[in-house]
Amino acid sequence: MRIVKLNEDSKKDILANLLKRSPDNYGSYEDTVKEIVEDVHKNKDAALFKYTEKFDKAVINKDNVKVTKEEIKEAYSLVEPSLVEIIRKAKANIKEYHEKQKSYSWFDSKDNGSMLGQKITPIDKVGVYVPGGKAVYPSSVLMNVIPAKVAGVGSIIMTTPCNSEGKVYPTTLVAAKEAGVDVIYKAGGAQAIAALAYGTESIPKVDKIVGPGNIFVALAKRCVFGHVSIDSVAGPSEILVLADETANPKFVAADLLSQAEHDEMASAILITTSEALAEKVSDEVEQFISELSRKDIMRKSIDTYGYILLAKDMQDAIDTANEIASEHLEIMTANPFDTMTKIKNAGAIFIGDYSSEPLGDYFAGPNHVLPTNGTAKFFSPLSVDDFIKKSSIIYFSREALRPVSQDIIDFATAEQLTAHANSIKVRFE
Repeated sequence: MRIVKLNEDSKKDILANLLKRSPDNYGSYEDTVKEIVEDVHKNKDAALFKYTEKFDKAVINKDNVKVTKEEIKEAYSLVEPSLVEIIRKAKANIKEYHEKQKSYSWFDSKDNGSMLGQKITPIDKVGVYVPGGKAVYPSSVLMNVIPAKVAGVGSIIMTTPCNSEGKVYPTTLVAAKEAGVDVIYKAGGAQAIAALAYGTESIPKVDKIVGPGNIFVALAKRCVFGHVSIDSVAGPSEILVLADETANPKFVAADLLSQAEHDEMASAILITTSEALAEKVSDEVEQFISELSRKDIMRKSIDTYGYILLAKDMQDAIDTANEIASEHLEIMTANPFDTMTKIKNAGAIFIGDYSSEPLGDYFAGPNHVLPTNGTAKFFSPLSVDDFIKKSSIIYFSREALRPVSQDIIDFATAEQLTAHANSIKVRFE
């Protein structure tokens, strides 16, 4: 891996390179995605089935687009019972964590005859998109569905690509059944997002779409945003390890590659104060790449978006980590909890030598759907809050309104909104 000494110029260059990975820079695909979305919006099932045959080489129609109970039963027979048990254990951890995020309605009454409050209502229909291209991600099914179930979403509709024979990955179907998905459709890509956003004869329209996907999925979600809600327009995966001379170089290298193997645009960065650690980690990365599968993907990722950054001191390292605002941030320092208190921007923070990123991906409980491309400065992980709506509650009796009525009239008059003022005035004429 390339080793770069941190200064203002190198920091700017690195940030500029990382931002090239943002979906905002996928302009060359936008027209294609817009055409697909508009076609599905207009022609519904006909367009959806046309693109499924074109891209997935599968002949899908109204009779076989929905996954049947028999197909789910078959999926269980094809998945090792031990893996089913692991999925159930992960589900329990994820559910337990997200139960703590639940919000409740509240009301505050006062003696003057007023009441203010907030009403929590689950979203009625949510669409969950699950990828089915380069790899299979039953963990993403759990992470997207379980918070929705905890929130009390009325109906959870899942779409996922099928293969040329019309089959969906068995592990995806098992995870969906375990998590509590209501119905699953064989649809992928931008066409699936459009179907969820606008509805077709086969797939119902939803109120919100969540779930990861490729460039076409990301751009389609951005295209339909406003007509429906979305979780985010996610970019490629990324990891940043913050380490000092006490860190284990083998652990650091292994964790960097755990994200580099996702795809060629994934980013893996080590920021350290130790030149000796930097050299050792670079060597370990090369050794691991030679041993592991998906080496071509890892090589491209590391060569293009991988860095080992040498900071002059730990404060410089922390400042840079906050500027990058990585999706995943691992802290391997002598005092990791102290370092953690100084981190302001990160999607998920992993503390210590044995809290490696895959622990969060699969099993610990916190959500692995995280902000990318620096958006951890203002976005949060997917949570129960993403599946609820909050309504303000206001009640004033005549006795409560009278003392403040003239203030409201004066405020409205100052804004030249006479109908606003009149709405209060008529109540006391």
